Amino acid sequence: MKNFTRTVLVMLVIGAGVMLFQAQNSWVGWDDDPNIDRVPYEYFIRNQNKAVVTDPQPLVITSADYYDNIDLLVQLAEGHASINPMNPTNGFVAFNSSGSLGASPVSTTNGGLTWVVANPVWGGSMAGDPCTAYDSVGNAYFENMLLSGSSIIGTKVAKSTTGSISWIPAVQANSGNDKNWIAADQTGGPYRTHIYSAMTNGSSCNVARSTDQGASWNIVTALAPHNLPGAMPCVGPNGSVQGGSVYVVTNAGSSFSPVYTFFRSTDGGATFNQQSQVAFANCVGDNVGGRNSVQNMRTRPYPFISADNSYGTYRGRLYLIYASNTPVGCGNKPDIFCRYSTDFGVNWSAEIKVNDDANSENNNQWHPAMWCDKQTGRLWVQWMDTRNTPTSDSAEIYASYSDDGGATFIPNVKISNAKFKINCITCGGAGTPLYLGDYNGISSYNNQAMLCWADFRYGNFLSTVAYFPDFALKSRTTIDSLASAGQTKEYYVSIPSVKLYNRTVKFSYSLNTAPSQGSITVQFLNRNTNQLQDSLTTFPDSLKFRVTTAPGTSTGNFLLNINATGPGGMMPTHRRTYTVRVHNPIGITPISSEIPQKFSLEQNYPNPFNPVTNIKFDIAKTGIVKLVVYDITGRQVAELHNGDLAPGSYKYDFDATGLASGIYFYKLEASKFTSIKKMILVK
Repeated sequence: MKNFTRTVLVMLVIGAGVMLFQAQNSWVGWDDDPNIDRVPYEYFIRNQNKAVVTDPQPLVITSADYYDNIDLLVQLAEGHASINPMNPTNGFVAFNSSGSLGASPVSTTNGGLTWVVANPVWGGSMAGDPCTAYDSVGNAYFENMLLSGSSIIGTKVAKSTTGSISWIPAVQANSGNDKNWIAADQTGGPYRTHIYSAMTNGSSCNVARSTDQGASWNIVTALAPHNLPGAMPCVGPNGSVQGGSVYVVTNAGSSFSPVYTFFRSTDGGATFNQQSQVAFANCVGDNVGGRNSVQNMRTRPYPFISADNSYGTYRGRLYLIYASNTPVGCGNKPDIFCRYSTDFGVNWSAEIKVNDDANSENNNQWHPAMWCDKQTGRLWVQWMDTRNTPTSDSAEIYASYSDDGGATFIPNVKISNAKFKINCITCGGAGTPLYLGDYNGISSYNNQAMLCWADFRYGNFLSTVAYFPDFALKSRTTIDSLASAGQTKEYYVSIPSVKLYNRTVKFSYSLNTAPSQGSITVQFLNRNTNQLQDSLTTFPDSLKFRVTTAPGTSTGNFLLNINATGPGGMMPTHRRTYTVRVHNPIGITPISSEIPQKFSLEQNYPNPFNPVTNIKFDIAKTGIVKLVVYDITGRQVAELHNGDLAPGSYKYDFDATGLASGIYFYKLEASKFTSIKKMILVK
């Protein structure tokens, strides 16, 4: 019996080994070709059975100077972002994700205060490389690469008529084996129902289009030369014809000296003509195993293009953004460059360096993303940057923009609020150089941008979002207890600094759960006049806000959100959340009119207690008396008194109904006297 069992086990092991070999063999070539930009096989196979991404509770990461980065918790890379041109409080970001979904979208309908995940029904196994878009009437589109067995065979596109909150089942869009991009006509022109996709298909670029707002797709052409990932479409005007120029740039040649070829269609993507062929870029960082690499992070000189659809001075201008080493050659360090064309991609300007760091040959700038604002024509660029790290092993996210058609860019602004190591070996991306994502994203509405990127500050993938321009938001970290019989307290919220933000900031409040009886209300007031005022227009500045409980309000702990948004709820949006403790109306009781000779604070009784204990103290001199309670971390959980008291002996019956069991400290401050004692709540 033992021998039989051993034989079965050996057969099972051998069988498993054969299956594993066959599985691995079926994926041969997945990582071997340095001209392929897929998620590495090792990461894909390790995570293909992970649970589907569900609604995250985004993690707001606030820096010491009160600026926010938001981790959407998708936990992978290659974020792409879009803002609804018909409703700028609506937008979505998609990142690669684990499992058969390939990528997951995270959407907001309130300018970024809250986010939700709603995964489309793909009808197959997906491989990622998410691309996002909105059309001219606010429909959302989400493109994802499609797997057949172990091969990528094209893309599917899901459409949403609800602003990316729910999705119509996806349809087959393009065909190819690697890297896709998507663009939608956001104009009111004759091709306003068109969406375009470009995808690598071996030695050519397949261009697909939909003329019925994503319901069906057809491949219209295969453009060449193209053998490197990075073919990208965009839409621009043709003189007075909105959406009359459709562009595609292909990427060919060597990974370290790519050739960009520009094509243009003037018939809504039905046919394309070559406009120009250029060799602007070279290596990005180092040559590691045939791939461009910055500090062991794989990258590439992708050609990013966008066109000015506004009615401003630079309407129709076509922009190109790319990363490339300065001086030329692998082993040097890259910069971010912009070029523009004023004749539909036939001729190109001299290169304009976007990053403005001193001695930029000593720093790495790579992974650019770009967007041209439809309303204003502002050209946005974001990238990864090592300028603040002498050893170049850590990066930050920087951004800039041009309001003069790409001729000059404003002084660069740091967007990420912490440095992160580039060579994130604990992230699990796999490959050499490491897969940590091949691109990031940016989108805008009327000179307000939303950025997304993969951040590695905690040694894993953070799927991060931030805003630019932006404002800091500072407020107290706790709100004191209020009595259920009706009590009012006043606090301050401030904007201590801004990053080029010059519009109105509007404040509002919300409760995660309202009291079952009574109410908790907030009024925003001018800090000097006490007149109602819920907005700030100059910075730095602050507002007072008054928190009031109505008589009979239910006791307990309530989460109060203080929200700060742009005009009309637009981005940037920030929130600070506090715990409001509503307690029974016990006040301080005098127990003797005799004037004590000195200040004193007695030990509470009983101790331990549940849930009420008695605190006695003596006041020797008229003045402000403050009695507060802290938890073991030093966080204030209750303010029992803060005001004038006459000399005398007093007691306070402290009700800890809303608090958890544990060690607490109560502190008395009066005149120059301070005393702290410990008490234990046991429930």
